Amino acid sequence: MKLIRNLLAAGAVACLGLGLGTAHAALTTFQSYTGAGVGVSTDGWGSQSQAGTISANVPAGATVLAAYLYTSTFGHASLSGVGGTLQGTAVSYSSLGTLPAPTCCDLTAARADVTSILKPLIDGGAGGLYNFRITETSGSQDGSSLVVIYKDPATTAIMSVGILDGFAKTDGDSTAINFAKPLDPTAAGFFAEMRLGIGFSFNGTGCGGSGQSSTVDVNGTRITNSAGCNDDSADSGAGNGNLFTMGGDDDPFSTLLPSIANDHERYDLADYIATGDTSIAIKTTNASNNDNIFLAVFHVFGEAGFNAPPPPPNPTPEPAGLALVGMALAGLGVQRKLRRTK
Repeated sequence: MKLIRNLLAAGAVACLGLGLGTAHAALTTFQSYTGAGVGVSTDGWGSQSQAGTISANVPAGATVLAAYLYTSTFGHASLSGVGGTLQGTAVSYSSLGTLPAPTCCDLTAARADVTSILKPLIDGGAGGLYNFRITETSGSQDGSSLVVIYKDPATTAIMSVGILDGFAKTDGDSTAINFAKPLDPTAAGFFAEMRLGIGFSFNGTGCGGSGQSSTVDVNGTRITNSAGCNDDSADSGAGNGNLFTMGGDDDPFSTLLPSIANDHERYDLADYIATGDTSIAIKTTNASNNDNIFLAVFHVFGEAGFNAPPPPPNPTPEPAGLALVGMALAGLGVQRKLRRTK
C-alpha cells in the first residue's frame, strides 16, 4: 500500500504540474532588479532615415546592471533582415511575438541585450546624458527604445525595477506585476511609476487627431484613453518607419485622462496603490487594432521583489494524471507478484 500511495502522490503532483500554466498575459515579466540605488533610464527614437541618436541618463558613479534595446516592426513577423547597430556595434534581436488578429500588419517587437556595448561606456563615466548612435537595417522598423538599469552607490534607498515585455492584444488584454512584499504608499519617499513602449502608433499631425489610441487601466482605474501616437519620431512628418513612442526620462508624468498630445506614456501610479497591495494590475485595449504595446517598465520605491504572476488553479484532471494512476495500479500488481514469487 505504501508503494501505491507514493505512486498516486507522484501522479497527483505530475497531474498538477501538467495542468498548470501561466494565465494569458501577453506582457509578461522579463527581468526584475531590487536593491539600494537601483534606477532605470528609458528613451525612445524613430525615423524613416533609419539612423539617429538614442540616450540614457545615468548618475555619475553609477554602474550598469543591464541594458536592453527594443525595436518595433510592421509587416515583418519573421524578423528576417531586421537588425541594426548601437554605437557602431551590430545588435541581434529576438522576437517578442506577433500580435494576432484582429490586429493588422503583423506587428512584432523584438529585444536585444546590449549590456556589453553600453556598460564600458557608462561605468566610471561623468554621469548625466549619454547619447548613442543607432541604426536600423529594415524600413519596417518603426523605432527603438533603450532601457538601462543601473545602481547608484550614492543612493541608499531600496528601489525596484521591473520589465514586462511581449505584446498586448488590441481587443483587450490584462497582465499584472506582482510583489513578494506588500507595497506601502504611505512610506516616506514612496513612488511608483510605469513607462510604456508602443509601436506603429499614430494619431494625426502633432498627435492632435483622433481615431488611433489605446486605453490603460491600473488596478481598476482608467488612467488614459490616449496612449500612443509617435511622440518619439525624429522626423517632421509621419509615416510608416517612424511611428513610435516610449515613456522616457525627459517626459513629464501624464495627467489623469490626458489628451492624446499630452499623453507621454509615463504615468505616476502612487494614487492607484493601496497599503498592503501585492500587485499592480494593468488592462489595455486598442479599438483601432493597430497599436503594439510591447513594453512596460516599472520603477517602485522599496524592496518590492517582483514575481511572475502565479498560475491559475486547474480543477480538471489531465489525461496524463489518469495514466499515472494506471501506472500506480500496475505497480501494485508488480508488488503482489513479487510477494507470490518469494
